[in-house]
Amino acid sequence: MLERKQDVNDGGGPPWLQRCVRWVTLATDRLLSWLTRHWTLAALIAWLLFCAWFIFDRRSDIRWFNLGDTDDNMRMMQVRGLLHGQGWFDLRQYRLNPPFGANVHWSRLVDLPIAGLILSLRPFLGGAGAERIAVGIAPLLPYLLLLISLALTARRLIGPLAYPMAFAGIYFAGSTNSMFMPERIDHHGWQLALLALSMASLADPKRVRGGLVLGISTALSLAIGLEMIIYLAAAGAAMVLFWVVDTEERGRLSTYALSLVGATALCFLAFTSYDNRSAVCDALSPVWLSDALIGGALMYGLAWLSPEQRGRRLLLAVIAGVVIAAFHGLTWPHCTQRLEGVSPEVDWLWLSHVREARPVYKQDWRTALTTLALPVTGCLGWLLLAWWRRRDPELQRRVLAAAIPCFAATALLFWQIRTGPAAQMLGVVGAVAIAWILAPPLWNARSPAVRVLGVFVVVLIGAGAAVPLVLGYIHENKPTPHEIAINHANALCNSLWAYHPVALQPKGVVFTFVDFGPRLITVTHHDSIVGPYHRNGQQIADVMNAFRGSEAQARALIGKYHSSYLLTCPNSSTTTIFASEAPKGFYQQLANGKVPGWLSPIDLGKVSPFRMWRVVG
Repeated sequence: MLERKQDVNDGGGPPWLQRCVRWVTLATDRLLSWLTRHWTLAALIAWLLFCAWFIFDRRSDIRWFNLGDTDDNMRMMQVRGLLHGQGWFDLRQYRLNPPFGANVHWSRLVDLPIAGLILSLRPFLGGAGAERIAVGIAPLLPYLLLLISLALTARRLIGPLAYPMAFAGIYFAGSTNSMFMPERIDHHGWQLALLALSMASLADPKRVRGGLVLGISTALSLAIGLEMIIYLAAAGAAMVLFWVVDTEERGRLSTYALSLVGATALCFLAFTSYDNRSAVCDALSPVWLSDALIGGALMYGLAWLSPEQRGRRLLLAVIAGVVIAAFHGLTWPHCTQRLEGVSPEVDWLWLSHVREARPVYKQDWRTALTTLALPVTGCLGWLLLAWWRRRDPELQRRVLAAAIPCFAATALLFWQIRTGPAAQMLGVVGAVAIAWILAPPLWNARSPAVRVLGVFVVVLIGAGAAVPLVLGYIHENKPTPHEIAINHANALCNSLWAYHPVALQPKGVVFTFVDFGPRLITVTHHDSIVGPYHRNGQQIADVMNAFRGSEAQARALIGKYHSSYLLTCPNSSTTTIFASEAPKGFYQQLANGKVPGWLSPIDLGKVSPFRMWRVVG
């Protein structure tokens, strides 16, 4: 076989074949050279292609302003509040639970690009058109940062030409990509992009630059929300372990410490809302600011001391960790448990029913397998890459540091499946390493079958395509009529046309399901009671109890909020809770046609998925 290859290379074979071989070889060499030298331009081209695909795939959602998630609708209302003069540090949503408003724990940082796009497009498209296009474009912006960060990590840890396969791998990261689709304007896309940048900074061979970037990206992520705090804490621990192993890493550690302290303090001053200035646990507040300041000071002290003996450095690092943990536990004991801080009643009535708050093993098998495949493959790939780099201890340390967040996110899937987008993204580079390391020896195997099939399989695995490809050939059970009805109701009760007759009613306060509040206030002039936001536990409990309890209890709770209307969506997901857990409750009485006299029905049209009543008594 080797002799036949040599004959071709020496000019054997027909002239047309020789010309084809020379042309393909020359074109391949030029392409590889271009990809090596112009990787940033390649990342930009890949981003544009992804954007075109995302926009084409969600073109109907863009046209119909289909903000499908409650958080997307609430983000839109937050941006509108800012543009209409609501205070920079006032993030309460006064269209929910008026006049007190709903306590929203976010920050203004993610509002800025959306607001900027709306202001730029408004002169050309008008207000509604500007919003429609802005929410289609805004989620795509952090995806460029994500792609560049993945490319940097792959180039720094695997090889200069490994990054195109990372772009192929992220294509199959369905959970990750769902956070960047048009209309997905909540904060998770920016958090994932900043996490990817943090991973790239851990892989950075330039110590000062790596520490600086990690400190800034950590602070910006904390300013947006705390969803990534475990991975960011793991990255900070990696900075300390770098220094424990090698005193030459003190520059990386000291720069990280200073940038973390400075950037976190600035983010606190610039973005922390009035409600977040108290000692709350679920957002950047005095709790996490003080932890960052003390942690940064201790890490800078470690870098400044830098004793020569590794054992002493380890002892100092352990002491610093104990000091930070003790400070947090003693000063903020209420933040040592679940950050949501909901009451047992709210957890039972609402949070325990949230699907994304359940572990991966409680999902259906197809969802579980699809979610786990890339993170597990990535973890294996990170271990393989660390072994492959064993002859270069400094590079191996950077590989292990970048791998830590992937292992953490994969483990957390067994707590809540909402970590899936981060776990898949963090697993991409590890999966690429499998193909990069295993493909060459397979290609040099004696057997043609091993060469072709072996390389094909490892490339599929490295690109994250193996499991999706296999699942495509496995028969999927058809949804039951009950499941079809639920999906149909969920889709219709989020649509603009369904809310149109609701919006034609005189303005009032609409008492409706917890998940419907944000969409209702976004597309109509009505106010509502609450959305699925844990700080508003009393309102969540009242709404859930009203639909689950007796008619007298419902009347009292609906009257408590001076509600003008009652709105339901038969067969939607929320109604399944009432049907199974409160079969004699108020909602089921309405569903069975038992409507009390203090409710007057409103005709929304025969095709409306909603049922609406005016409160008359």
